Amino acid sequence: MKKIIKWCLLGLVGLVAVIVVAELILAFAPAPSKVDHPGVTPEQAAVLRSEFEGPHRTFESSDGEALFLREWRPEPADVDKGTAVLILHGVTAHSGAYAPAGAIIAAGGYTTFGLDYRGHGLSGGSRGDYPSQERWVKDMTEAVEFVQSLGFESVVLLGHSLGVASAIYTAKAIPKEISGLILLSGAKEAKEGVRTPPGYIEMARIMAKSLLRPSLPAVEYFREGMTGLDDPLFNFKYTLRFFRMIDMDELVLPEYLNLPVLVAVGDRDELFAVDKVKELYDVVPGDQKEFLVFKDAYHARIPPESWGEVVGWMDNQFFMSMSKGEALLENALAW
Repeated sequence: MKKIIKWCLLGLVGLVAVIVVAELILAFAPAPSKVDHPGVTPEQAAVLRSEFEGPHRTFESSDGEALFLREWRPEPADVDKGTAVLILHGVTAHSGAYAPAGAIIAAGGYTTFGLDYRGHGLSGGSRGDYPSQERWVKDMTEAVEFVQSLGFESVVLLGHSLGVASAIYTAKAIPKEISGLILLSGAKEAKEGVRTPPGYIEMARIMAKSLLRPSLPAVEYFREGMTGLDDPLFNFKYTLRFFRMIDMDELVLPEYLNLPVLVAVGDRDELFAVDKVKELYDVVPGDQKEFLVFKDAYHARIPPESWGEVVGWMDNQFFMSMSKGEALLENALAW
C-alpha cells in the first residue's frame, strides 16, 4: 500500500513538473505570427514623439505617463465655433489614422484632438497594454480635462470602433464634463466569422503568457482586410488584460444622461451589421439622439462626405442651437 501511495505521489509530482515546464515553454517561446508588422518600442515611440513636428499636444497623466494628442485647428482661427472634438480611436489604430476626419471636422469650425491611448501611437506606456480599466478611464477623463484647460468648455467625444466603448466609459465617469457623443462603427456584437477564434494550443499559449507575464502582449489581433500594416505606430499585439477591460454589460449609458448623441455606421462595414449598431442606438437614453447610415462607408474607410454629415449634425446640435438662443436673447432685449 505504501508503495502505491509513493508511486502515486511521484506521478503527481511528475505531472505537475510537466505542466510547469509546458507553461514556461508556452510563456517564453516565440509564437508564430500572422501579421508581418514590426511595431515600435516605448523607447522608439518616445523619440518619435519628441521629433513630431505637426500640430499636437502632450500632457502628463496623474501617474506620470506621457500622453499624446494630435490637433486640427480651424483655419482661419476666427471660424472656430468654440466646441472641441476629442477622437478616441479604435483597436490597433492611433490618432494619425483619423487625420482625414480631423481635417474635415476642423474645417467645419470645430477644433479637433485625437488621443493616442497609453501604449499606442506616440503616447508612452507598454505597447498594447493597460494595467487596469480604472487607469484606462482615468487617462481619458484626464484628456478631457486637458482639452478643457486649453479654453474649451464644451467637449464632444467621438469614438470609433473600440472608441465607442471608450466614449461610453468616459461619459459615465464624467457626465457633467461631456457636451455630446458621436459613436461610430461599434456595437456589442460583431458579425459572425469576422475573426477566427484561437485554437487550443494558441489559447494555452495566451493563458500561460498572461499568467506569468501579464504586461507583455500575448494576443495577436488579426482579421482579413486589416488596415495599418504599413504603419509602425499601429498595434496588432495586446495583453489579455487589455481586452478584459471591457465588459459588454457596462456599455449602456445611464438614463439620467440626456446628451446629444449621434450613432452611425457604414453600410459596408465589415465588422458590425447595421441592425446591431441600431440596437446600440435604441438603448441610448434621452430625446437628443440620431442614427445615420453612411453610404459607401466601410469600417476603417469612411468617405469625406460621411465626415461632412458628422459636421452637419454638430452644427444642428451645438452651433445652430446657440445661434437660435442668441437670436431669442436679442429679441427679448429689444422688447
